[in-house]
Amino acid sequence: MNRTRITQLNILGLLGMTAILLMAFVMQLSLNELPCPLCLLQRVGFAMVMFGLMLNAIYGPQQRHYGIVLIGALFGAAAALRQVSLHVIPGTPGYGSPILGMHYYTWAFVLFVATIFAVSILLILWREEWNKDGTFEMTTFGRFACLLAMCVVALNVISTFVECGPFQCPDNPVSYWLLDNMK
Repeated sequence: MNRTRITQLNILGLLGMTAILLMAFVMQLSLNELPCPLCLLQRVGFAMVMFGLMLNAIYGPQQRHYGIVLIGALFGAAAALRQVSLHVIPGTPGYGSPILGMHYYTWAFVLFVATIFAVSILLILWREEWNKDGTFEMTTFGRFACLLAMCVVALNVISTFVECGPFQCPDNPVSYWLLDNMK
């Protein structure tokens, strides 16, 4: 596997993480399910993973970029596992609508663990020629993926401000702070 193929895998990973974050945003708006603080922390974890993958798409694959991906995945997995542990007790209802039988936070945990596993395999198979400081040119597909990722993260940041404002988000949000204050 060469540097170009690894970069393409990173771009596909970036698009996959972008799709996950976009799906959460769309479900928030279409089902009127406001994310709780732990949900928002999971979104931060996805954004951190996306940032590391975006660095690989822009500058070429580098081990330190994968370090950012791993830190983001560990952060997101910890937040997701905390939320899973809150809702695993019998009789405790889940938070939000299930997707294919599992809630978003359970899917988030599975995806963060899969990300940690995939990046670990990539790092085990790492080749020194991937570290070459030669010229690296970002592809049009990479530019599109990065732009889409930045837009989705920006939408999530804006929606978080609309929901919580400059304050700590409520544990069980029922309305948008900014919309309530505009009445």
